[in-house]
Amino acid sequence: MEKHVLKHCVNSGRLWLACAWAALSLAAMADPEPPSSLGADPPPAATTQQVQAAFAQPESSSGPPAAPALPPQLATPLPGASTAQHIPEESVQDAEPVEPFDLWDRIRDGFALEPLPDDRLVNRHIAWFSARPDYVERTVERSRLYLYYIVEEVQRRGMPMEIALLPIVESAFNPHALSRSQASGMWQFIPSTGRVFGLQQNWWYDGRKDVLAATNSALDYLQKLYDEFGSWELALAGYNCGEGKIRREIAYNQARGLPTDYQSLRLPDETRNYVPKLLAAKAIVLNPEHYGLKLASIPDEPYFAAVTTRKRLDTKLAAKFAEMSVDDFLMLNPAFNRPVISLDFNKEKTILVPTGVANRFVARLEDPNVKLVSWKTHHLRRGEALEKVANQFGLSSEELKRVNGIASNKKIAGGGVILVPDKPGTPKTSLELNGKPESEIPSPGAPSRAKHGSKSGHKSKSGKTPAHKSSTNHSKSTSHHATKKTKAHKPD
Repeated sequence: MEKHVLKHCVNSGRLWLACAWAALSLAAMADPEPPSSLGADPPPAATTQQVQAAFAQPESSSGPPAAPALPPQLATPLPGASTAQHIPEESVQDAEPVEPFDLWDRIRDGFALEPLPDDRLVNRHIAWFSARPDYVERTVERSRLYLYYIVEEVQRRGMPMEIALLPIVESAFNPHALSRSQASGMWQFIPSTGRVFGLQQNWWYDGRKDVLAATNSALDYLQKLYDEFGSWELALAGYNCGEGKIRREIAYNQARGLPTDYQSLRLPDETRNYVPKLLAAKAIVLNPEHYGLKLASIPDEPYFAAVTTRKRLDTKLAAKFAEMSVDDFLMLNPAFNRPVISLDFNKEKTILVPTGVANRFVARLEDPNVKLVSWKTHHLRRGEALEKVANQFGLSSEELKRVNGIASNKKIAGGGVILVPDKPGTPKTSLELNGKPESEIPSPGAPSRAKHGSKSGHKSKSGKTPAHKSSTNHSKSTSHHATKKTKAHKPD
């Protein structure tokens, strides 16, 4: 009986050792250390402590656990065991770094429009862009402020991502662009169409230039046109020349048994070039190097946060709170027409600031020791000249007219209200932009700026789409949110 038990224990011990040997051999395959040379003395047998140490996982403060240091005799795999290919460390270090996923990649992934049957105009516009690398560079540089928000909205609505490039065609991403037909802003709304789509326009504020409000109104308009015409090419054409014109041309072709697609309609020259120019921009985004151009990388993250407040404050002071120059601040907030940000005491204002300074901006805005406004209203008495008022407050008459949006050759009747510095000698704040807007640079086939929608195309009340309301909760005075996480809102 004792011999039987002893034999069983020996056999069990051999089985345990065999299993341990096999497991350790498999673990040793990752060890780059070569086996001992054939001429060397055989190494001593592995001890139990060495086997346990081979499986132990040392704790590390950072990074994955280090591979166990095996005894040399455990580095040789058992016969017939598979071996993993060892990649030298130098090869890993020399490998090309993977480029981060940026906003251009996301835009490319969302393209959905089909090529036009006749692409001659597309090629013409590609050549135009290719011959102007500085123009393309400036456009891309401006776009980095707004493009993330536009891409988010286009994707959320399930629209083709080509729509996100439409401001290239409209304004070269210049939110201050103003055409000869009074189309204004990055999306180039004329006054009447802007009002139809909920964009307020008054002495203090022009919603057509508001980055959030105009973007959402433009996408609302494009979706409405697509729902009517069933084609994104016709929707884009309607956005350019008005849906009334598209309706008439479709009816004309239908009456004669002719096709009613975009390239078969009789359209103005600018509208015939409109979609080809957008598709040319798409082609360049898809493969800029092929056309001798380079697109600077744009991170796939919000550039700005939206701060809402009921407080009035100087534009210049708001720029200082946002740690920006006045010109840069107005590139994010182009809708504010005056040196004071003031819409209505009973309504919240939305101010865009870079994401990194949003919390500091709110804290400064809430500081009770800071005077937020250095301008006030002044009622002109009958016969009171602007020159006299300007001198009284340390301004030139030209500067006073510019601040108040008064034409240089226009006279103001008594009883009017103007904006003047709160104290004589207050530093001047100019809202003018220097230089000619990029949208004024002519491109092939585009002799003039388009009017977005004819009056006949916007008489229907059903076309009115109010500015979308905020979905965020606000404190009594001020709050902010990054557009990446929370739906941004338009002014009412």
